[in-house]
Amino acid sequence: EVQLVESGGGLVQPGGSLRLSCTTSGFTFRFSDMSWARQAPGTGLEWVSSINADGTTYYTDAVKGRFTASRDNGKRTLYLQMDNLKPDDTAVYYCTIGRESIATLGPGTQVIVSS
Repeated sequence: EVQLVESGGGLVQPGGSLRLSCTTSGFTFRFSDMSWARQAPGTGLEWVSSINADGTTYYTDAVKGRFTASRDNGKRTLYLQMDNLKPDDTAVYYCTIGRESIATLGPGTQVIVSS
């Protein structure tokens, strides 16, 4: 059974940082492209970032230069380092399998950016 469990969200002030984690099981993580997606209140799912199996990364324009995706294949874990956070980054964040995928499988982790 495929399982994705996100963690690391919380309340942070504008300009602050958070590091999200996604622990995985039930599929061959090291050969899988992975992504992060988010859903802000009252909106649909939005693709945020992808990291290929070879480590190549991609970002939506809104987070370029502020977010960094990474992966630890030995730990089967995906990360999203989020710096210089803005109120518009407030959302539930999900990890997904595949490049530019918004097919969520886990519970997500809530990020609130507010002063």
